[in-house]
Amino acid sequence: MLLLLMAVIPLSLGTAYMAAPPALRFVTSAAAIAVLAEWIRRGTEQLARHAGPTIGGLIMVTFGSVAELVLALFILASGETAVVQAQITGSIIGTSLFGLGIAILIGGLSRQRQTFNPAKAGLLSTLLILSVIALLLPAVFDYTGRQDHLHNIGLTDEELSLGASLVLLLLYAGNIVYTLITHRDAFADEEAEGDPAWGLALSIGIIVGCTAIIAIEAEILSDVLTQTATALSISPTFLGVIVLALVGTSADIFAASWFAHRDNMTAALNICVGSAIQLVLVVAPLLVLISAFMAKPMSLVFGNPLYLFAIASTAFIVNAIARDGETTWFEGLLLVGVYLLFGLGFFFIGPG
Repeated sequence: MLLLLMAVIPLSLGTAYMAAPPALRFVTSAAAIAVLAEWIRRGTEQLARHAGPTIGGLIMVTFGSVAELVLALFILASGETAVVQAQITGSIIGTSLFGLGIAILIGGLSRQRQTFNPAKAGLLSTLLILSVIALLLPAVFDYTGRQDHLHNIGLTDEELSLGASLVLLLLYAGNIVYTLITHRDAFADEEAEGDPAWGLALSIGIIVGCTAIIAIEAEILSDVLTQTATALSISPTFLGVIVLALVGTSADIFAASWFAHRDNMTAALNICVGSAIQLVLVVAPLLVLISAFMAKPMSLVFGNPLYLFAIASTAFIVNAIARDGETTWFEGLLLVGVYLLFGLGFFFIGPG
């Protein structure tokens, strides 16, 4: 099935070459990126099995967000910093609410309840909350600095974001040491276990080749982003927070659903929450640092209050789900429902 879906890649390149309508180019390139992201996930999983549990776990977390990072970089290069902030927000709520909700629904419809490792889930959800607090701090600082009696703050949003990004990357380095070295028994990655089905060269080649094609598709998509939004009478922000976010995280969502279907909710939760943590601690800081060398730097000051509310709410919702060590299909329905409500809010609120 996945091989058949690869046909969307030449279709996307063909629409770009023939200068097809912007909306068609946007849809085909977005679909191509989603398919390629799944191939990268599979290639990364096979490479991790070649490397062993410890190094394999590091490989999984390192390449887990390649598609999202490459896509965001091209949109950032086109000057759409607000869309990138929307994509970051949408990816966090997309994996944690929609992705986890769909996984719980798929796994729970045929079972009365599913259980998972509450200690592992609790540590992940706690880390997500702490990471989100660090991510939201620049926005709170910016709001505080605008107060009438605090005009003497000698720090710009970009400078604060650079400092916060360095701290977030240090936290990520600490997380790697904690989960892969000092406490690796508790965080053994089930995806990195087992014998590889692909050779080492094939695994590396698929990762590198798919990443290169994603870069081409991301350039096509970023070129028609504004035109597509105009043609569909929606804001580029909505495309970022819903469409682009789901495109970048689709591989994680499908993988989590597959594990949940096999009654492995621990792995499903680890994929969804781990992806959100990766976005907060790695993708967002890297985008800030790289954009410092671009014409229009990106900051971690999210101008749309709904972004802040959505990210903070998601972290606390995940924490609540992870407390009791079990899930039912109705909890999955609630997560998807909350995601749809956020989607409606982003659709009607317009650009941030």
